[in-house]
Amino acid sequence: MPRRKTEPPRGVLKTAVADPDRYRHARYHPSPDLAAFVEHYWSVQWDLRGRAPERVETLPHPSVHMIFERPAGSRIAGVARGKFSALLEGHGGVFAVKFRPGGFYPFVRASVSTLSETSVPPRNVFGVAADALEAALLADVTDEDRVTVVEDFLRCRLPDPDPQAVRIGEMVYATATDRSIVKVEDLVVRYDTSKRTLQRLFAKYVGIGPKWVIQRYRLHEAAEQLVAGGAVHQSALALRLGYSDQAHFVRDFRAMVGTSPAAYAREARRMQR
Repeated sequence: MPRRKTEPPRGVLKTAVADPDRYRHARYHPSPDLAAFVEHYWSVQWDLRGRAPERVETLPHPSVHMIFERPAGSRIAGVARGKFSALLEGHGGVFAVKFRPGGFYPFVRASVSTLSETSVPPRNVFGVAADALEAALLADVTDEDRVTVVEDFLRCRLPDPDPQAVRIGEMVYATATDRSIVKVEDLVVRYDTSKRTLQRLFAKYVGIGPKWVIQRYRLHEAAEQLVAGGAVHQSALALRLGYSDQAHFVRDFRAMVGTSPAAYAREARRMQR
């Protein structure tokens, strides 16, 4: 029986359907033998029949996803630079594998940067067997059954662990959790490597550069603080996140989220009432 994740997901903007009877989002831990490659499995189900469509949005993560969805089609999606936005309507669902940063590379042994901002059918990576996997995962079964099916599929194709992939993944997770990492030089010092080496390895194993990863996780943090309640001084927040001034922070936040930090905070507070 897969174990569900209970901590709140990062990067979900406050636009998701609030009614738990209409919208369900669940995440599941991988089995120990797959944990070096898979961060978690996730599932979204919605039933908006008889209701207006609702938009959901999330900030990007530096991960490859293998997504199974009808009727949109199944795909392996690389890192997207912009936020994900989808209009949910009618009745539907998605099941996906979120690979660890660096965890997809051992399956393909090719630079993950070739997938950035694009997607390919699963059969392009895993062959025609991916068609049977898709049919099994889109059948009317439980999430628990889907996790079992996809884990059996991956387990039969399990590559040898790549120590470099594990190391790069550790760098990404450190960036996600350590607020003191605000520029690439911080990673250079901590991991005793060069900036050029970091850029090359991140492109190969993650699919995107270390500067992008740092900025996106700091913007995740900004979004979380803006909806947490209480006064947030944008100038002080910008400095904590490593920006030289408030204007650069506001520009990056608007480019990613689609609105200013102040407007985002107001809308979040309105939805929490």
